[in-house]
Amino acid sequence: MNTLRAKLAILIAVVIVSVVSFSTAVLIYLFKPPDERQAIGPLAEQVQLLEQVVRVAPELVTIRKEPAGGEIKAALTAWLRDALKTQGPARNVVVSRKNDLPLLSIPVDQGWIITQIPDLPPQGGVFNLLLMWLAFIALGALAVALFFANRMVRPLVVLERAIESVGPDALLPELPMVGPAEVRVTTKALNSLSSRLKIAMESRMRLVAAAGHDLRTPITRMRLRAEFVEDDDDRAMWLKDIDELDRIADSAILLVREESGKSAPESLRLDVLISELVDELRALSYDVTLTRSTAGVVRASRTGLNRAFRNLIINAATHGIRARVAVEGSPSEVIVVIADDGPGIPPDMIGQVFEPFFRSDRARTKHFDGAGLGLTIANEIVQRAGGSIKIENGPLRGLLQTVRLPAEDMRLSGSP
Repeated sequence: MNTLRAKLAILIAVVIVSVVSFSTAVLIYLFKPPDERQAIGPLAEQVQLLEQVVRVAPELVTIRKEPAGGEIKAALTAWLRDALKTQGPARNVVVSRKNDLPLLSIPVDQGWIITQIPDLPPQGGVFNLLLMWLAFIALGALAVALFFANRMVRPLVVLERAIESVGPDALLPELPMVGPAEVRVTTKALNSLSSRLKIAMESRMRLVAAAGHDLRTPITRMRLRAEFVEDDDDRAMWLKDIDELDRIADSAILLVREESGKSAPESLRLDVLISELVDELRALSYDVTLTRSTAGVVRASRTGLNRAFRNLIINAATHGIRARVAVEGSPSEVIVVIADDGPGIPPDMIGQVFEPFFRSDRARTKHFDGAGLGLTIANEIVQRAGGSIKIENGPLRGLLQTVRLPAEDMRLSGSP
């Protein structure tokens, strides 16, 4: 009910019903149609008059042996009998319709007096008719309002669906220039915004890549000069800082490659990939354990997904002492949970974990090597595969990294 379509439909329907109601009320006031009493009163008087004529001058009235016949109007008959009952003794008059003519049959001692009468309004008068008329108008107006409201908001629905289809690169697809003038202007502005955003993002990526490449030369010169430092401790400190700069430059270049990468996705058994990755990291002396694994197939870049989970697991094993990995497959999605036993992250800093070069120094008491881009790169890869990463502190300790990826039908993918 809070949608623009519903509001437009209600507005149009209310306007139509209000205009028709006002017009009908004005017509009723001007023409003053008869009410119940005015309609049935003269007919009751006519019955009494005919009965008197039969008693005074029976030769002036045609008397038949049977009532008029035809379709008996039970409601009108009961209404007329009740009206006569208020004016004298009860009379079993009959109102019927025969050959499309309303007829009144009046019982007398000699038989029946049959006379034609005008059409009467239904019991309840004109107001019942008015209510039925307004109900019909309301239903018709609602149908018309829904039709036109749907047509009016259809271009906005196209815009809404286009915005919902924004990919991991945060860019809008090209929107069609259709609909009213206002919608076309909005579409043009969104297309222009998307184009400028794409140019800005490409420029940012080129800048980061260029900075990473340009840092290589001064880093190399610094490394050569550091080798000639006589003091062993100073030389070790210089080389350690230079190595960290080198890792930052490599990570920046890798981040650009991941954001601009267009590697073709393929069907992957994620449980197999995680199992192989755990074995590989254990061989490299990382404390990693695969606690649970069920089959699940996803569609993504093998190289990218391997790098993403490598970053996440190494992050847990390095900063969280040890990593416990669980893979849970279902028909709709595959969930990978990576838990550790570390100190976690302060709640006020959880929302910053995917920012480039993020470090939670307050939560990490020991210095670890790294450029601070591992989670950023992993998030880019998982989002490109249509998934999401959620990082939160565990119920007792440590950090929980939950990765959700849309599952692919194992039968369609051909996986065993």
